Amino acid sequence: MAMPMTDVLIVGYGPVGEMLTILLAQRGLTVTAVERWATPYNFPRAVSYDGEASRILAAAGVADRLGPVVESSGEYTFKNGFGRTLLHVKVTGDGPMGWPDSVSFYQPGLEALLAERGAELPGVTVLRPYQVTGLAEHDDRVEVTVAGPDGEEVRAARWVVGCDGANSFVREHLGGGVTDLDFTYDWLVCDVVPHEAREFKPNNLQVCDPARPRTAVSAGPGHRRWEFMRVPGENRAEFESVESVWRLLGLFDITPDNATLERYGVYTTQACSADRWRSGRILIAGDAAHVMPPFMGQGMSSGFRDALNLAWKLDLVHRGLADDALLDTYQEERCAHVQHAIRMSMDSGTVICETDRAAAAGRDAAMLAELRRRTARPRTRSLLEPLAGGLLHDRAGETGAGAPMPQGRVEVDDRAGRFDEVVGTGFVLLCAEDLDGLLDADAREFLASLGTRVVRVVPAGAPAPGPGAAPTAYDLDDVYLPLLKRYDAVAVLVRPDFYVFGTAADPAGVPALVEDLRRQVRRG
Repeated sequence: MAMPMTDVLIVGYGPVGEMLTILLAQRGLTVTAVERWATPYNFPRAVSYDGEASRILAAAGVADRLGPVVESSGEYTFKNGFGRTLLHVKVTGDGPMGWPDSVSFYQPGLEALLAERGAELPGVTVLRPYQVTGLAEHDDRVEVTVAGPDGEEVRAARWVVGCDGANSFVREHLGGGVTDLDFTYDWLVCDVVPHEAREFKPNNLQVCDPARPRTAVSAGPGHRRWEFMRVPGENRAEFESVESVWRLLGLFDITPDNATLERYGVYTTQACSADRWRSGRILIAGDAAHVMPPFMGQGMSSGFRDALNLAWKLDLVHRGLADDALLDTYQEERCAHVQHAIRMSMDSGTVICETDRAAAAGRDAAMLAELRRRTARPRTRSLLEPLAGGLLHDRAGETGAGAPMPQGRVEVDDRAGRFDEVVGTGFVLLCAEDLDGLLDADAREFLASLGTRVVRVVPAGAPAPGPGAAPTAYDLDDVYLPLLKRYDAVAVLVRPDFYVFGTAADPAGVPALVEDLRRQVRRG
């Protein structure tokens, strides 16, 4: 009997595995997800994600379902052990990605919504409780041994992606090791449901107290999280006892009388990334590829970036539109990019985790001086890091390649909304001028094969285009025309993961831009 065959077999069905499943299935690939646990893990781990993750969630078709499990993060405040504010950042309105820069959420609820979305899509199979126990790669497939309730069986897939967490079986199979940046601290995590609605001011707080670094943040509607760092010399067994939990929560007036303790436990922060993300038809993503401290809320967001980067590349290779070597750009782009998130998380953690009183006093003095100097809100390093290499146009004299593509509201054919909702996602060639006649038949056919949307952008209120013109987007938020001006460009070619492939400085440069994409895709 022939073994079952799927296009992509995903090991692990947490949020990154769910996201990758959706993004692949939306593109028409068949997906089998193998999850070792019989039911979803019903406790939160991550509690926040950024605007780029929100944009990816929208691309996955779940944006309009998120209301019950998300809320605006609102504000982030760092205080020292004496209660003085060291840093205060308000998060209001939409950021550059067209969504709030930070959202607090309840992870079990989000995972349930993603699972629901995956179940709606054709070609998706989820196996629970099954565990992958063996991988054997061949020229045209990977044979995967899985152990389930009825024993072992072998399944085949064209590609396997390990989204199986920090202790990844798939990563171990790939070999290559892990680069560990040695950032380890023990934190007691307490997830709590207050019995009555209560406003917490500030909504998200880091107390940088050398005597006991601690955290109090939203974990989505109706849920809160408190975290306490184990200080040097403290006995771990005593630290993680339930008596210790309630004693520490009492610092914030949280007691068994006014709150339910959902879960508690000690975790050790890590900062590391895998040295090998791909070997032939086997790849890894999410925590299997990288782990970072939680202080910037970038763990799941980074995993979603992995999923989108990988999904569109697997799709092109699967459809025969790209050479297999295109998949090598996945690690080239994402491994370098995620180092920014890891380093930024470590920088924030270094501030928070300081337990030396003299060093903490120096930190406080520096941060207070910086706070006094700034007339605008204090800012951390941007979460929106450009790509440094990979599938990018690098023609001399043209700028923008690798930059995150912002999102504003546009109007097309009397429909107004966010660009992705109105125009669509995928490859986009956005132009300030009509490109009629600039691209030959081969270029137009290539763009069409990728599903590229060619759109001319004009100022809000501009006259309607004449008959036969390219689809026109009115720039309601004045985002796109200033962007083209900043790049000194007439056109920008955007990848499906919302990063700029490249720009063209003049109309004559547009055919070269398109040809460079074709050349790179086909050679990988």
